[in-house]
Amino acid sequence: MHSRPRDDDPRLGDLSEGEILRAILNRTARGAHTVIGPGDDAAVIAAPSGSVVATTDTLVHGPDFRMAWSSGFDLGWKSAAVNLADIAAMGARPTALLVALAVPRDLRLSFVESLADGFREACAALAPGCAVVGGDLTVSDVLTVAVTALGDLEGRQAVTRSGARVGDVVAVAGELGHAAHGLSVLFGRFRDGDTPVPVDRSALGAGESAALDAQLRPSPPIGLGPFAAIAGATAMMDISDGLALDARRLAAASEVTIALDGRALGENVERALGGGEDHALLATFPPGIPPAGFRAIGEVVARGDDALLLDGAPVEASGWDPYRDWDSASG
Repeated sequence: MHSRPRDDDPRLGDLSEGEILRAILNRTARGAHTVIGPGDDAAVIAAPSGSVVATTDTLVHGPDFRMAWSSGFDLGWKSAAVNLADIAAMGARPTALLVALAVPRDLRLSFVESLADGFREACAALAPGCAVVGGDLTVSDVLTVAVTALGDLEGRQAVTRSGARVGDVVAVAGELGHAAHGLSVLFGRFRDGDTPVPVDRSALGAGESAALDAQLRPSPPIGLGPFAAIAGATAMMDISDGLALDARRLAAASEVTIALDGRALGENVERALGGGEDHALLATFPPGIPPAGFRAIGEVVARGDDALLLDGAPVEASGWDPYRDWDSASG
């Protein structure tokens, strides 16, 4: 997963800000919506619909990733993917990313070059036409990647969390629980005491490699966000903290109860409900068969005593909360 430093691979502390930025920008692509790209005080992005959808997310070494497990490419890809998913969940098409990096001085130049490659390739694969158009660079003891993503609704209304109606079908696009499986593999197999160690892919069993990719290099169904909006989605959101927690959020915003069908959640229902970082799309549609790419997992019913039901029974609260769940000593 990690390559040895090249002989010409300086530490960032030995370079100027301009040299680091040039190395990063040499690896970015020009976006289809970019009017003015990197190089000025700010970028200019086309917004044909007249509305801009904006979101931001921050990944911090420790609670969000570990450098022993994630290559620079992995981190760039994931940082892009999690933000693109939020844009897609509004029914918008991603147009641009702004990336702010806080990097330790002893980090190698090759790492941030690989990180830039990850951003570029994630955009090309998940949201063609979207690109990194600017950002910021500073020094920190803790590697931090803060991303702002922009998107265009293309004349559509935004799909919010508050539009679910009684009788709607609840559907999901993407996998549930795979990222959580990958995280359990990392914490269970690739630690020496409390210290993370690099992943040995040759030691992975059946299904573990794919689960690890879902955690380290997720591929959310970005294109299905705008598709769902066109198909009449009444509510939608990105599943980042686990289905149980995020479905509750959608139910609360819409003032309804979501009733899930356990048979539709697969063999590991507990992992599907509680596993975070899936970045699947949770949506509600008018009664009937959901559009292609989505599968039905339940229905919207009138608000009752519980916001979320599984096979008619209340579901215990679960999901990822960094303030509650992160333990700095656990790897």
